[in-house]
Amino acid sequence: MAGLGQAFGVSDDLIVGLAAALGSGLLIGLERERHKRRGPHREPAGLRTFTLAAMGGALAQALQLPGLVAVGTIAITGLAAVALLRQRGRDPGLTTEIALLVTYLIGALCVTAPLLGSPAAVVLTGLLAARTKLHRFATQVLREEELHDGLLLGALALVVLPLMPEQPLPWLAGMKMNSLLGLMLLLLALQAAGHVALRLAGPQTGLALSGLLSGLVSSTATIAAMGARARAEPALAPACLAGAVLSTCATWLQAQAMLFAMAPQAALAALPVCLLGAVVCGAMGWALARRSRAALTDGHPPANAADRRGPLRLREALLLAFILSAVAVAVSWARAHFGDTGLFGAVAVAAIADVHAPIVSLAGLQAAGSISAAQALQGLLLAFLCNGITRSITAVAAGGWRFARAIIAALAIPLLLGAALTTLLHGWPA
Repeated sequence: MAGLGQAFGVSDDLIVGLAAALGSGLLIGLERERHKRRGPHREPAGLRTFTLAAMGGALAQALQLPGLVAVGTIAITGLAAVALLRQRGRDPGLTTEIALLVTYLIGALCVTAPLLGSPAAVVLTGLLAARTKLHRFATQVLREEELHDGLLLGALALVVLPLMPEQPLPWLAGMKMNSLLGLMLLLLALQAAGHVALRLAGPQTGLALSGLLSGLVSSTATIAAMGARARAEPALAPACLAGAVLSTCATWLQAQAMLFAMAPQAALAALPVCLLGAVVCGAMGWALARRSRAALTDGHPPANAADRRGPLRLREALLLAFILSAVAVAVSWARAHFGDTGLFGAVAVAAIADVHAPIVSLAGLQAAGSISAAQALQGLLLAFLCNGITRSITAVAAGGWRFARAIIAALAIPLLLGAALTTLLHGWPA
């Protein structure tokens, strides 16, 4: 649009802004026009009105006269009030009138920030088009306890977390309070994801899918959340177990993806082992999911205790955040007092708390040529072994021994098979 702006004697940014305002007004106006009633009781604003409102806001902003945008806002508000008075005696609602005012402001925003104004128009159009679905969700789908827990999660994330100090605390081995709260929020978010999946897809598929997706964030946290749910709702224990096992499958897939991103040569060496681990864990999780489906079909399906309780289990999240923080403090203390005894010693210590950090370190060393691809693969297996110990302890603590047995098997069997395959392909250091 460089030539067009020069032809009209204005900047190219202004041409882009006016075009964005025109498109925004047309988009919102099309949605409102489709929902207008017909006859004498139709809404006063449609395609042309919304397009003119957006262009009016854009021109008011482009002229840069002091107070012109504010005067236009007052004028739009007055017109909306007149329209409401004309519909007195019915239940007209305020949606169209408020949308008209917002459209005017979006038009003004498009001139100064078109990359923000255009998405705002799309969001507004989506909200207007989803009126029926949103009303049904608010009145029929969303329950009181779910709304309460959603507000709690939002308050913790948007109000409490920004207020937490970011300075490292010596008595917490250099950890930060906002990091600890972030960990707890992660656990609560995983609980909420599992609850939503359970509501949408049912006890079997929902929990299994939730476990697989949540495992991409933290398999340890997923195992803890699933174990706590299995202990609280025994009828859902098989489905929770399937989700926990599938979270271990996600860890193998994530490790392979991280290696491909940072060290392709190490990724090729680890590909058979990671695929083997993912296939074994995935098959175990799928079998457990089928067994849980059969158990709930042949027996008596639970009355869905999740329907009577909110999605968040604040006490379990606090307990697990404390346990993982204590592990991190212990690791830091061990490093400070005993040091790292070589590459594999450092990997083993780091993997106790988190399996991702040592994998990134191994990939960086291999990409730099400091270690071989075979050493990176051996270090990866060692990281899975040490982190598997943490996950096994978490499974026992959260869900009990009966819950933990399958988790330990899902952690141990792929590891043993992977170690055997690594020894066959690359040998094992003495």
